[in-house]
Amino acid sequence: MKGLAAGIGVVFLSPILIAGTGMMLASSADAVQSNGSFSSCLTGIDTDKVAEQVAKILDGAPGKNVHVEGLDVPAEQVPNAATIVAAGLSLDVPRRGQIIALATAMQESRLRNLKYGDRDSLGLFQQRPSQGWGSAQQIQDPVYASEQFYKHMLKVDGWQQMTVTQAAQAVQKSGLPNAYAQWEQLATALQAAIAKTFPGGDDADGKDTDQGTQASTGCVPGQDGSGFGRIPEGSVPKGYSIPKDADPKARAAIEWAMQQLGTLYQWGGTCTNSHGPDPMGRCDCSSLMQQAYAHAGVTLTRTTYTQVNEGKAVSSPQLKPGDLIFSRGTAARPEHVGMYMGEGLVIEAPRTTKPVRITPIKDWTILAARRVL
Repeated sequence: MKGLAAGIGVVFLSPILIAGTGMMLASSADAVQSNGSFSSCLTGIDTDKVAEQVAKILDGAPGKNVHVEGLDVPAEQVPNAATIVAAGLSLDVPRRGQIIALATAMQESRLRNLKYGDRDSLGLFQQRPSQGWGSAQQIQDPVYASEQFYKHMLKVDGWQQMTVTQAAQAVQKSGLPNAYAQWEQLATALQAAIAKTFPGGDDADGKDTDQGTQASTGCVPGQDGSGFGRIPEGSVPKGYSIPKDADPKARAAIEWAMQQLGTLYQWGGTCTNSHGPDPMGRCDCSSLMQQAYAHAGVTLTRTTYTQVNEGKAVSSPQLKPGDLIFSRGTAARPEHVGMYMGEGLVIEAPRTTKPVRITPIKDWTILAARRVL
């Protein structure tokens, strides 16, 4: 398999060199310039369409006849993606790790083997010779660069339970730590399309573990709550209403949680009488979730650590009203939970001295999300 990775790099990269340096430099300049902009998640990716277009490229079709959403020069980018996947397979990296590597390269170089970058950054992953990644010549070898990324990632404790953004950032230490998440869906589609072209490539699926906490990304739904402006603590933002298509039980849970707005947080509080005189009747983050759903006829466990295993995992761009979202700590053991209300808003009991409140989801770093209905 090691030979396969090296062979892929040679076979797929040679047409790029033949294409001439003028186009290469122009596209590279665009990629570096675009690195400073984190726009939004690529969602709704048609995986079957991606697989069809990837197959055309790998079969030698002219780039002008191929379109892959999110890739502006697929004839150059898909072969580089294939090199990354092949390197992962040669090192027995699970599918999840290959997706992380692809998303990282998409953000760092737009899957182009750049000859320059910020300071001395080079190549697919914008690795720096001055930071010990290897010589400039080595880093511009896509196989070498890919293997180096994987070797560094595999040394990160608990990377399998991290989101794409967390794992990528642990390796890259980027100045834009949240930007990797926008590429997760496309990276997932590319990995699936490319892996099936290699003998045994699909077997990488079996190496993934604890996928339940990995489905979420740092991306947020189409609405991020910013349209409501500043939301005074303990109040309902003007113009908000529970979406009409919300599940009836989710609606009941949200309505009950909203009745607790303005009551002070109490760590360990039961949330059974948040307006009463006993502080222990007030809510902490997980008891607010538990009691809100109890009043909707749904039983949840008591703590954030256990609620993260309730129901099923959902990706952040696919959140629905009533979904639980988790932050702080790690994806496997988060320290905070809130409830998505729709329209880019979250209701939460934040911390000591703060009241139950509604906040925009853009202010959340989402580690995991669960649908409990």
